[in-house]
Amino acid sequence: MSLESVRSFLLDHAPDVEIIELDREHTTEVISQAWGVLPAQVAKTLLLRRGDEWVMAVTCGDGRLDNRKCKDVFGGKTRMAGPEDEQAVTGHPVGGVCPIGLRTPLAVYFDVRLQQYADVVPGAGSRTHAFRIAPSRLATLANARWVDICG
Repeated sequence: MSLESVRSFLLDHAPDVEIIELDREHTTEVISQAWGVLPAQVAKTLLLRRGDEWVMAVTCGDGRLDNRKCKDVFGGKTRMAGPEDEQAVTGHPVGGVCPIGLRTPLAVYFDVRLQQYADVVPGAGSRTHAFRIAPSRLATLANARWVDICG
């Protein structure tokens, strides 16, 4: 899974999108500097537990989930996944989770703040790989729903 599943997904659905390998593990700061984008343009992908179900939230790199908004959108309290669950459910390592090429089909939600940017940079299923894409296109590829979940 992970990098290969994202690469395979992109080859099938968006062959023009190029995955780039960074020379070190990426963080929001590393991607922001390496790609010349704002920290907010680094698409942060989070796995959340809602009752007995997992959901995925994609936010701006500098965004913070708003508990009240999440409760309203997701119909109840959510909690962040631990590293083991994140790897097991998504097939991607922490720090490289991507909303496409997932091991397990998930409901995916994109925070509306991502729409203000022409492009965003998500991880590509690896701690050292990423790609640049329009947030609307990534949301379409991930079959995501746009919601307001950050404060």
